[in-house]
Order: sequence, then structure tokens, then C-alpha cells
Amino acid sequence: MGACMALCSLASCASCLCGSAPCLLSGCCPSTNNSTVTRLVYSFFLLLGTMVSIIMILPGMEMQLNKIPGFCKDGTSLIIVGNKVNCDIIVGYKSVYRMCFAMACFFFLFCLIMVRVRSSKDPRARIQNGFWFFKFMILVGITVGAFFIPDGTFNTVWFYFGMVGSFIFILIQLILLVDFAHTWNETWVGKAEEGNTKCWFAGLLFFTILFYSLAFAAVVLFYLFYIQPDDCAEHKVFISLNLIFCIIVSIVSILPKVQEAQPQSGLLQSSLITLYTMYVTWSAMANNPNRKCNPSLLGLVSASTDPAPTLAPGQVQWWDAQGIVGLVIFLFCTLYASIRSSNNAQVNKLMQTEESQGLTAVEAGPSEDGVRRAMDNEEDGVTYSYSFFHFCLLLASLYIMMTLTNWYLPDTEYDAMKSTMPAVWVKISSSWLGLVLYLWTLVAPLILRNRDFN
Repeated sequence: MGACMALCSLASCASCLCGSAPCLLSGCCPSTNNSTVTRLVYSFFLLLGTMVSIIMILPGMEMQLNKIPGFCKDGTSLIIVGNKVNCDIIVGYKSVYRMCFAMACFFFLFCLIMVRVRSSKDPRARIQNGFWFFKFMILVGITVGAFFIPDGTFNTVWFYFGMVGSFIFILIQLILLVDFAHTWNETWVGKAEEGNTKCWFAGLLFFTILFYSLAFAAVVLFYLFYIQPDDCAEHKVFISLNLIFCIIVSIVSILPKVQEAQPQSGLLQSSLITLYTMYVTWSAMANNPNRKCNPSLLGLVSASTDPAPTLAPGQVQWWDAQGIVGLVIFLFCTLYASIRSSNNAQVNKLMQTEESQGLTAVEAGPSEDGVRRAMDNEEDGVTYSYSFFHFCLLLASLYIMMTLTNWYLPDTEYDAMKSTMPAVWVKISSSWLGLVLYLWTLVAPLILRNRDFN
């Protein structure tokens, strides 16, 4: 439904050039709140940019990108790889960086414009909730301009911007997953109390066991393939520490005092966070430049005797398993952030959102003329921070940039792209900080007894 609403609202709101708050909805989509439609359309802009970036790194696209005047072969400022220009390697890299740079600039602009908007009565709220055609043209204009940015130090500097932004977005993803698990658990427990108790509790038990089983299987595979007897000391520490930390947060989530203060906490949330932590651990180890400690998934599946097949000259492995999984998680979290309406006070505080208020999707039915409209539900106060939402999309664009390029940095010595240890430490430290944040959501009611967390 989210994708349908995004597509329909974009098409219909493009005709509302004046951008009034209650935009028309296509008849194929249900009526809903204006705040939800707005977030979906901005998310659609991000997903559209992501799709363009993916197309730019597909095999064979380098031939078309090379035709851009001055972008590679004919330019005066070039990336030199192995004392020569290898356009087949750098054009995809440069294209993704410039596309994501344009999206980051777009969302940063609206992040600044929407600071401290309190309700839809603010004149800036009309800009937030309308003018879609002009916003799309602004994004296109920034994108075109980004492809004329001289190389110089741009790619290296933007790489480190991407690492910092991705670090923060990984934490945001974990917060969204915590919120999703809380909502999932609360919904199914509520249905179990209403009737058919065995069915709903069996469902919760099944997914909890499934997530823990997948996480445990991942740990076993890590110890088998990402550790060498005489090498890979960092990996041994990463796997062991994250396994211990996940066991600790799982035990804490079911302690009697925590259950008393946080009745909605449980092993379902902990199992999902454990599985996500193992993914981040895997993603970090996959960026280790020590190829002996970083076997390719293709080599593992085919039982190859070569644990780290070397890329052929001029070849860049844009896609790998951890990148595809990261893209799927990104898509889920982006859409969930656009439609979420959480009752979890701590998550709402972290995500700068409030409980749903105003008209609901059911109340926002067709008008007397039969036309479906997105109803304004923020006259008394916004349901989410406009500025923070754009900041999250800015971070998401940086995360997508790093994911699609596998966190690679151009190698000035060899004719290829290379992984870097800073990328490894950024990912693994984000997993540790993420577990600390989840632990805080469990113990905060016990420490801050004078605050209401209901």
C-alpha cells in the first residue's frame, strides 16, 4: 500500500502546482492523513534516486556514462588509477556519488527550511506538503549540476562524509527495527488476549525461534569462514563480543523488573535485534581489506579452494550479498519510517515523532464530490519533526551511496577499488552503540523512575 500511495500521490500532486496541503489522491488509493502522504512522497523521491543509482552501476552502463562530456575521458581533472585512467572502474563510482550527493543536498535544503515548524498553520508547512512538481525539478537540477563537479578531492572527502552519515543511519535503522518489533509484539499479544490465544502466541514463538536460529547459524558460519587459526584477530573479537552482548540484552529483556516496567518488551524484540547485529557484524567483516579473512560468498557457496578470489583487472564487484541485504533492510526501514505511528514513548522521543493525532485514515473519507483527499491532521501540531525527517533521508542517501559502492575507495596503486579498515570500524562500532541504545530502552524506566514511559 505504501508504494501505491507514493506513486499515486506523486502523480496527482504534481498537478497541484500551488501545493495546497490537502492534495488530491488518486481513486486507486485509500484516503489517508496528509502527514503520511507527504512522507511517502519524499521517500519515493529517495527510492527514485536509489533506482537511478542502481542503474548507473549495472554492467554495461559505463559505456553510456563515458559519453558524458568531461565526465571521464575528456576531462582535465581525472581519477588516476595505476598511473592511468580506467573509466570502466570510476564512472559507476562517480555516478553513484554524484547522484547521492544531489539527494543529500536536496534533503539538507529542506532540513534547514523546515526547522521548528510546529503545525500546518505555519506557511512553511505548505512547502512541506505541496509544490511536488517544483521539488522534483529542483532535485533534477541539483543532480545535473552534481555531474559537473570537478574531481579533485571531492570523491575522497565525500567518502568520509558517507561513512559518518551511514554510521548514524545504521543506528536509526536499529531504532526503527526496535519500534517495529515492539509494535509487532504488542499487536499479536493484544490479539491473543482477545481470542485464539494459542495461535498468536505460537506465531510469536515461531518467529522468535526463527530469528535466534538464523543468528546462531550466522555465528557458526562466521567462526568457520571468517576466522583463520593464525590470523583475523579482529574478527574473533567482533564475533565473540557481539555474541556476548546479544546474550546479555536478551537476558535483560526478560528480567522480572524489566517486564514489570516494560510489559511490551520480550524475546521477539531481542531476537530481531540479535539477527540485525549479526548482519552488521558480517557487513563489517566483509569490508576487511585482508582478503584472507574476507572470503567471497561465491567462493563459499561453490566450496572453492580459493578463499578470496581476486577481481580481474578493470573489474569491480559492485554487488555482493551483504550489500543486497543492506539494500533490502534500507527499503523496509524507509517505508516503515514513512507510515509508522508508534505508541512507544522512547522511540518517539528518539525519532522526533508523536502519537497519531487528528483525523485518522478512516475518518478521512471521500468528500461530498466523491474525490479522495489527503486530510490535514496537523493543524494543532505536527505528528513528526519535518526537519528531522529530512535529516534522516539525508543520512539514508549517504547510506545508500556507501552500500551501492560496497564502501570502496579508489586504490591509487592497483587497477581496482579497495576496502578500508575505517569502514570496518564504523560498522562494528555502530553495532555496539546500537545494542547500547536497545539496552537503554529496556532499563530506562528502571533508572528514571520519575518519568512516564507509558
